[in-house]
Amino acid sequence: MKEGIHPAYELTTATCACGKIFEVGSVRKDIKVEICSACHPFFTGKQKLVDTAGRIERFKKKYAKFQDSADK
Repeated sequence: MKEGIHPAYELTTATCACGKIFEVGSVRKDIKVEICSACHPFFTGKQKLVDTAGRIERFKKKYAKFQDSADK
């Protein structure tokens, strides 16, 4: 690697909109994020599956005959 062309990599603080502060390594001084693992619905278990326009039912109806033939 060439000397003197890379930015300094150091520990910095990342602040989430929910208020959680954690340390990460970065070339930036302070990082502000909108969502983190403490408030993201996937990690908190509050994730909702929304079926708009019955897509799951249409899929199951369309491929039901393939499932029936595979069971035999």
